[in-house]
Amino acid sequence: MRQFKGVVRGVDGFIRNREGNFAVLFGVAASVLALGAGFAVNISQLYNARSSLQGVVDAAVTSTARDLTLGVIQEADAKATVQAFLDANSAAGLLQANGIVLDKLTVDRTASTVKADVHTDISLYFPLFSIGNMQRVTSSTTALYSDKTVEVAMMLDVTGSMAGQKIKDLRTAAGNAVGSFLDGQNASRPRMRVAIVPYANSVNVGSLAASTVFVETKASERKQAPGNDDPKYVSASTRPDNCATERKGAYQYSDAGPDVSMVNRDLYLSDFARSSHTRACPVATIQPLTTDASALNNVIKDLDASGGTAGHIGVQWAWYMLSENWGSVMKASQRPAKMDPKKVAKYVILMTDGEFNLSYFDANGPDQVYNDAGKVQTRTAATTLCAAMRDQGIEIFTIGFALTEKNAKSTLQSCASPDTGTSKHFYQAANGSELNQAFQDIVRNIDNLTVTR
Repeated sequence: MRQFKGVVRGVDGFIRNREGNFAVLFGVAASVLALGAGFAVNISQLYNARSSLQGVVDAAVTSTARDLTLGVIQEADAKATVQAFLDANSAAGLLQANGIVLDKLTVDRTASTVKADVHTDISLYFPLFSIGNMQRVTSSTTALYSDKTVEVAMMLDVTGSMAGQKIKDLRTAAGNAVGSFLDGQNASRPRMRVAIVPYANSVNVGSLAASTVFVETKASERKQAPGNDDPKYVSASTRPDNCATERKGAYQYSDAGPDVSMVNRDLYLSDFARSSHTRACPVATIQPLTTDASALNNVIKDLDASGGTAGHIGVQWAWYMLSENWGSVMKASQRPAKMDPKKVAKYVILMTDGEFNLSYFDANGPDQVYNDAGKVQTRTAATTLCAAMRDQGIEIFTIGFALTEKNAKSTLQSCASPDTGTSKHFYQAANGSELNQAFQDIVRNIDNLTVTR
């Protein structure tokens, strides 16, 4: 029994002795854990600071590159613009106000890039060993800019099926697109110009009709129109309206200027409009390229639905609005630039809510204007024009609004330029909100494409 008690006392002593060792080990472990926790907090702090800094400098450089692209600022103003953006956003996340330093800004004219190198000093929550309580975080980012001019022609469907809420939705979406394209430009050095082409039974070309449209007055004139210096064409004082249908003959699918061959005002247009109880011309007239948002919005305000879907006529006039061959009949400020991929980018937006189904060029009477009676499908004429535009370097975006016909979708898909990794070219919109979003997506795509190409 005494031996057993002795063993117990020995074990008890050993345990008491071990308790002291445990206390030492616990103290060491606690210190290590505290250091680890502090180190982890610092790492998290620096990571979040670096992420915030990167976000601020990315936004500053991207915004400055866009201002250079739009002509809002000059290259000499780039450094001050970046610094102002950094100062305004310097307290983002874990950053300290006014703590971002712009070390270097490089504007490379050859590469068309803006590069910013910045840093900020972060006060650590847990200073450790020789690190001290301050740590420097650096960041660098590069963005492209462009000095290209941009020309956009928007073809808008104002046919009878657009009546009611749909035409209201179109007015809203088109007006917002105009604002997005033109807002923020340098008025003295504008970069972006926009044209609008409303279409239905025909296109109302307004004051351009006198020098661009040949009025057919008899069946024998239903052929290729003469040039606008030919005395045979009907003068402005005797023409019935400012409607334009499609060209006939050798120049039907070309952008040859009206000095070579005018566009026809088909003999059957008036009879068809009367028999179908629709307008011969849309109320809204075309607006050639302009930087004047008010002029464009005045056209949009006049959008009113009536008539059939002569989509190829709208496609044709959208092309003319971008063709240098048509500059001679336009005001100087409206004339399209010469096609030069290094200096100008040209885009067309084609919008419709239905199948292209109305043409005059191969009809033998007003009862054959709907193209199921014709020899050439209207959609075939449209896709032929689209292909010719694309061959010239014009990029085409298309929007189908509440489409129900399979042919309408396939026509728009065929007209659209091929998609890229960053940009799609055919959009479908089921309602007004989606229509507006489609236009805004295209605005952003055009903005990006102009910079990156």
